Amino acid sequence: MIRLTGIAASQGIAIGPAFVYRPEPLTFERRMIQTPLAEVDRLIQAIEAVQGMLVALQEHTQETIGKEEAQIFEAHRMFLTDPVFADEIKQIIHEEHINAEAAVERVSNGLIAEFEAIDDDYFRQRKGDIKDVAQRLLRQLLGLEETTLSALTQPAIIIAHDLTPSDTASLDRKMALGLCTEIGSSTSHTAILSRSLDIPAVVGVGQIEISSGAQVIIDGSTGQLLIDPDEKTLSEYQAQQKVHQQARALEIAQAQEPALTADGYEVEIVANIGSVADAQQAIQMGAKGVGLLRTEFLFLQGDTLPSEEEQYRIYRAIADVFQQLPLIVRTLDVGGDKELPSIDLPKEQNPFLGLRAIRLCLARPELFQVQLRAILRAGYERNVKIMFPMIGSEDELQQALVQLAQAKADLQARGVPYAANLDVGIMIEIPSAAVLADVLAPQVDFFSIGTNDLAQYTLAVDRTNEQVAHLADPLHPAVIRLIQQVIQAAHQHGKWVGLCGEMAGDPVAVPLLLGLGLDEFSMAATAIPSVKALLRKLTLEQAQKIAQQCLRLPNLQRVREFLRSDILQPIP
Repeated sequence: MIRLTGIAASQGIAIGPAFVYRPEPLTFERRMIQTPLAEVDRLIQAIEAVQGMLVALQEHTQETIGKEEAQIFEAHRMFLTDPVFADEIKQIIHEEHINAEAAVERVSNGLIAEFEAIDDDYFRQRKGDIKDVAQRLLRQLLGLEETTLSALTQPAIIIAHDLTPSDTASLDRKMALGLCTEIGSSTSHTAILSRSLDIPAVVGVGQIEISSGAQVIIDGSTGQLLIDPDEKTLSEYQAQQKVHQQARALEIAQAQEPALTADGYEVEIVANIGSVADAQQAIQMGAKGVGLLRTEFLFLQGDTLPSEEEQYRIYRAIADVFQQLPLIVRTLDVGGDKELPSIDLPKEQNPFLGLRAIRLCLARPELFQVQLRAILRAGYERNVKIMFPMIGSEDELQQALVQLAQAKADLQARGVPYAANLDVGIMIEIPSAAVLADVLAPQVDFFSIGTNDLAQYTLAVDRTNEQVAHLADPLHPAVIRLIQQVIQAAHQHGKWVGLCGEMAGDPVAVPLLLGLGLDEFSMAATAIPSVKALLRKLTLEQAQKIAQQCLRLPNLQRVREFLRSDILQPIP
């Protein structure tokens, strides 16, 4: 038996045969051509064909998985026709008289090399998209069929170096028992997809030597991959899997019940969403509202900015799903690891520290005003709240509030109904905001802690960089202490605190957060039933003792070891 350890990406245990997905590299010869114009025409025809495929993939993915997951293919389609890519290929064909395949390979490899050389993982993430688009274009030029996961004809655990959006678009979810990749992080495409599909996944395992058909086990809760397990191990995991499946069925059956601790303390459990479809799933999974509506998905749908009316219609449709349940709408949060085709963002050497989120909105008030008016209109007679991301100072908060007041005044002047008294909150995701929580709390109605970024900025770790992503752990004692500081400052001023990072849906972290006094847990919809079930086993006193113990521990390893131990037993 071989045991490998990676990153736990999606909970659950999968047992079954491996399906090793390793697409063969494309091969072709570089050759000289006599008629560049004809070769460019061949390239243009291939680009048009691939564009058609991408549109079909986007529609299929939207129907089978979700709208937000499907938007990647719109980005691929736009990249395919970007002058930096397409025009440079045409130029090489004209100037050097070489075949289109060789020109595509040279341009794509050059772009990938450029991105790899930059010390920012956002660009390294983009290289995967470049490779995905280039491979699809090369296959079309070579007249080859697409290599996809549609070859999976019986239930299996998919083992791959990595899975691209194009790979997973053809995946029959009934055939995927689990996903396991050699590279990746908890925020990689594979990890996000597996949580969306509610199937076990482990990523970042490293090199995997295995053949299709081999018996494997993956434990999405601990990050373990077991190859050719012995009978004893197999029997143990089968028992665990049965217990997990039975527990999961019960969790879902009880998902609509309140999240009450064993001693009767009610906890607010809400969802992170990015579309109307997500909203409907959140209701089905027992969400009592939305702690984070990501509005970026509206800006991914083309190369023009969505109008006030377009934004209003979508926000209102989502608000109508939840009726009077709370809906927190985060204003546009782009830049850093989120680039949108409809916004001309400057290329920055370090975009995570650059013009992003609230900084971009304040720099582009015409963009900000359109969104603010749409949110205010959508909130009329609904329980909509607004939240500003990446606030780092009191000055930024005051500028955002001035913009909000201006949007209200404009709607008032137009005689348009709007939510005049909606609650306003900010995301605490920069250490400066956490330190200034006592200054900021009197000026807002609530805080929402974004632990993904808070950990990244506090620990100086790029969470999208696969080489160091494991260091950006929100259970690090420094991050835990900042969370405690934020909650205490808010409560002293009578304000409530939510948390909308991945940490809120992590069963390991839930007792700690409850004990720290967190008021609202916001998470992926599929995590809600499990978190509610866990809370029902805890008492508030137990959770408070767990939190106090964690605050005394000196390092991340000790915190994780303690939280993974049997902490639900009485603590002296």
